[in-house]
Formats: sequence, structure tokens, C-alpha cells
Amino acid sequence: MILDPILDMFRGKAVTIPPLDGAFRPNTRLDDAPAFAELTEPDNLLVADGRLLASSGNAVYAIVAGVEPAVVETFPSPVTALTLSPSGELTVGLESGKLLIAGRELSLPAGIGCITALAYAGDGTLWLANGSAEFAPSQWAADLMKKGASGSLWARAAGGEFRKVAGDIAFPYGLHILGSDVLVSESWRHQLVRFDGATGNRSTVLTHLPGYPARLSPAGDGGAWLTLFAPRNRLIEFVLQETHYRQDMIDQVPPAYWIAPALASNRSFLEPPQCGGIRTMGIHKPWSPSRSYGLVVRLDREMQPQFSLHSRANGTRHGICSVVEKGGELFIASRGGDCVLAVDLASGGF
Repeated sequence: MILDPILDMFRGKAVTIPPLDGAFRPNTRLDDAPAFAELTEPDNLLVADGRLLASSGNAVYAIVAGVEPAVVETFPSPVTALTLSPSGELTVGLESGKLLIAGRELSLPAGIGCITALAYAGDGTLWLANGSAEFAPSQWAADLMKKGASGSLWARAAGGEFRKVAGDIAFPYGLHILGSDVLVSESWRHQLVRFDGATGNRSTVLTHLPGYPARLSPAGDGGAWLTLFAPRNRLIEFVLQETHYRQDMIDQVPPAYWIAPALASNRSFLEPPQCGGIRTMGIHKPWSPSRSYGLVVRLDREMQPQFSLHSRANGTRHGICSVVEKGGELFIASRGGDCVLAVDLASGGF
């Protein structure tokens, strides 16, 4: 209704979030999946020369079942993005804002300092998602709490310089190549947006997601896998509407205890309570409000959701930021669960 914005000033604005239903129907597939490897906060996954690579902190590890992860390469600051060029060169984005290709630092234009995702197109063009113009990748919660929308999308033709394709993106966190276009996960607006590679024109592909979308990766049949690193809930949505309260929280409370999404929760009694209650008779309710969650979504070729894999509020495989498909298995990095999971796609009952 046209009068709603005016009436909201007197009656208050309803806080609603999309339900977990249809393709997002809750299950326990992530908690039921076997741990392929134990690794502290695994972030980016990548298949290179038949090996499964995972970033954790300042290093990239090679992951093999039943074997301790082996360090492949270390860097001066945490790895925030990882991809492989068509010629096999490891391309790495760092927390410091630097970009390395095959170990060589690439000069970046002003405006790039928060590298959250990288992807190569078939013609060698390197696409880069810059999450925020104000904050580093690890400060994503601050960008959300300040309702940031200063992210940008950049492209670099083979041997050329980076050009800015689009701006005013609310924390772009994932990239997926679609011919000459690129699909971007826009975290703070809970949607997937397709950008024209030449003009930067945008069109919304999937909106009203029940969480904050992170990275995308190709699926074997031409679709894609989407990760959502944290859930939306009414308490956080309410706080995002309360400007003065939110600013006081930022100024006075340590970031770990903000009423904000998290990669893991229920680790400290100092964490903020959740409205609906967490436990009944000592049992953690799987449907209770949660600051963290585990969610992976299978998208078809039209980028529409088909099914999903969950670790619910009472689970431990939360904070999913990256997945990769390899040899009929789906490997899933759980930052909140400190492990890499393996799901057999052929016998998963999907």
C-alpha cells in the first residue's frame, strides 16, 4: 500500500523473513555428512591439478582423506579469495588487499582493498568482487551493521588492467561466470544479481533468500552451487532498523557479541540471547532462532534453487562459505565447524 511507509511511523514496521520451505526445507544432511578433513576455519575450496585445496588463515592446504592437511603455500596475511587461471596459475586475494598471481603481486587500482571472490572467464578475463570500500573482508559484520553498499565488481582482460564494471553493491561475496556475464551473490540484499560483462547493467536473478549468500561454484551439469554463510532472523532484522541502538552496540560492545550474523554460535555465555528461546529441558531446539547456520543450495541452469543441505540451529557444521564439486562428490568448507565435509552426490538421495 502507498500509505504503508507513513503508517509504519506510528504502528511500527513488521519484521519478516522468508521461510525455510520448498527447496530450502530444513534437513540434517550437513551434520550427517562425514568429515573429510579437520582444518581450522576452512574458507576457500579449489580443485587444482586433481588436488583439493583449501585456504585456512594465512595458508593454502592440500586436502587428502585420512591424511593431515599439507601446507602448499603461505602468505603474509589471511587468504580471502582463491581461484585458478585457465593456464593453471594460482590466483590469491589477501586480507591486506593484495592480489597475487602465481606468487607475483599484481598492481591494483584505487578502490580495491576488500577482495572477497575471484573467477576467471573462458577468455582469460579475471573477475574480482570487492566487498566493501570501507572495511576489510574480516570486518564484514561491521559493514552489515553500518548497512554498507559500497562493494564493487571489477574485470581484467588477459594482460590488461582492471576496470570497474559496477558499484553500489551490498557486499558482493561470490562470482559465477555465465558466458560473457557474471552472477554475483549480494549478501546484504540477500539476492543473486546478473551483471552484463560489457555494460555493467544488472538484473536480479534470485531474491528473498533466507540467509546471507556467499560464494558460488559450478555444478557438473551447468548449474551452480550456492553457499549461505549465516541465516536471517527477526532479531537481527529488527536491530538493522534501529539506527541509534545499532550505533551504540557498535561503539560499546565487542564485535563477537553483537546482535549480528555469525559463522558459529553457542560458544560463549556472553553471546546475545535469541528471542524464541534456545533450549527446552536441556535440548537445543533445531528450529530455534540462531545467529549461525549451515546451508548449501543447488541451483539449476536458470539459477533457481532445486534442493538444499542444512546444518540447523542445533548443528555444528555452520558458516559455509565455499563448496566445490569433484569426482562425483561435493566438498564443503565449514568455517564454524572447523572441517571439510564430503557428500556423495550419486547416492545422496537428491
